[in-house]
Amino acid sequence: MPNGALRAELLARQERRESSARTYASTLPVAPVHAAGAVVTGADGRTYLDCLSGAGTLALGHNHPATVAALTSLLASGAPLHTLDMITPQKDSFSGELLRRLPGGLRDRARLHFCSPAGTDAVEAALKLARHATGRRGVVAFTGAYHGMTLGASALSGPPRMSGAVGADGVPVTRLPYPYGMRCPFGTGDAERSGELSARLLESLLTDPSSGVGTPAAVILEVVQGEGGVVEGPDRWLREVRRVTEEHGVVLVVDEVQTGVGRTGRFWACERAGVTPDVLVTSKAVGGGLPLALIAYRPELDTWRPGHHTGTFRGNTLAMVAGEIALRTVAEEQLAERALKLGERIARGLREVAACDPGLGEVRGRGLMIGAELVDPDGAPDRYGVPPGDPVRARAVRAACLERGLILELGGRDDTVVRLLPPLVLTDEQADSVVERLAAALESTR
Repeated sequence: MPNGALRAELLARQERRESSARTYASTLPVAPVHAAGAVVTGADGRTYLDCLSGAGTLALGHNHPATVAALTSLLASGAPLHTLDMITPQKDSFSGELLRRLPGGLRDRARLHFCSPAGTDAVEAALKLARHATGRRGVVAFTGAYHGMTLGASALSGPPRMSGAVGADGVPVTRLPYPYGMRCPFGTGDAERSGELSARLLESLLTDPSSGVGTPAAVILEVVQGEGGVVEGPDRWLREVRRVTEEHGVVLVVDEVQTGVGRTGRFWACERAGVTPDVLVTSKAVGGGLPLALIAYRPELDTWRPGHHTGTFRGNTLAMVAGEIALRTVAEEQLAERALKLGERIARGLREVAACDPGLGEVRGRGLMIGAELVDPDGAPDRYGVPPGDPVRARAVRAACLERGLILELGGRDDTVVRLLPPLVLTDEQADSVVERLAAALESTR
C-alpha cells in the first residue's frame, strides 16, 4: 500500500471510530510512524519538526536513547509493570531523584502522592488535600487558566470548552484576573502593574469582611499559562500571592504540569521568583513521556488516612524508570539552561519577523515555552487601544506550518496564539529552522 494511501486510511478509520472531542487529531492530520528527538515521520513519508512534543511531555524528545535502553532492559527483567501503590526499587529510585530536584523547602522533605496518570488527576488530588487539611472548600483560580478536564479541574479553568458548559456544581471557585500585559484586565497595558493589582485584589478579598468571599482552602495558579496563551506571571506578583496565602493560612498550589522539568529555563518555573508552593502539581515531562502524575507537598498537610485518595494506575513502573532518566538528564546536561538560551534565540528571531508584520502582536514566553499572538491590525481596537485577535489567520498559520513540516498548536483567547513547545534537546540548527518555517508560514498568510 502506498504511504499516502496508508495515511489516508488511518485518518479515515480514526474519523469513523473516535469521538468528536478529538483535538490534535482534528487540526494536525498526521499519522506518525517513526520519531526521534524533535523529528517525526508520518505514514506518508513526510518528516516534521515537532514543536508540540506531546503538549510539552517529551522533554528529551521522542525515543531518547537512554530512555529506550532502560525501558527495554526493564521489560526483559520480569519486573512488575503494575503495582498499585506498593513500593518497588524503581519507584524508590524515582522518588529519590524527584525529591532531590524539588524547589526550595520541598526538596528532600516533601510528601509525594502518586495519582492516576494525567495532570488533571493530580490537580484533583491537590484540591482534595487542601480541603482536607484546612477544613475549607473554596478555591481561588485565575482567568485564562487551564488545569485539566475532570470536573473539579475543569471548574478552575477559563475557556468555556474546558470549564464546561454544564458547570461544576459543588466546586466554589472565585476567579481573579491573571496578569496579562497585552490584554490587561485592569487596562494598564503592563504585566507588572497588572500583577500588583491582581495580588492586591486577592488580599482585599481575604481581609475585607464584606468581600463576600470566605477564606478559601487553596489558591491555584500557573506561573506561565500554557493553554491560556503563554502568558507569564511576573515574579513580584507570584511572591505577593505567596505572601498573602501564607499570612492567611491558604494553601498555595502551583500547577507545573506543563512548565516543570526544565521547560521555562529553571527546573521548576516557580524557582525564578524564589517561591516554594505548599503543593506542587506535576505530570507530563516528569514521566519521561509515559503516563505519570503526582503532587509533592509540605509534610504538615499530610492529614489523609489510607484510602482517602486512591486510584488503580498509580504504580506505572515503566513511567518511573523513564521519569527518573528525564529528571536526571535534564539536571546533569543542564537542559533547563539550554532551554533558556534556545528560547531567547527563537524569540529573537520571531521578534525580527514581528517588526515587519503588524499582525504579529506580541512574542512572549520563557525558555522553550513560546507564544506569538496574532492580531488584526485593521480591526476595531478595544477601549485601551489593543487590536482584536485574529483566529482566522492563526488557523491559517498552523496549516501553513504543517505544509512546511512544522507541527505546532494554538492557544489563548479564541486560539489566536501560535504556541511552540519543542523538546529540550532541540538543536541550534533545528531552532533556526523553526523560526524560518514559521516566518515563511506567517508571510504566506499575510
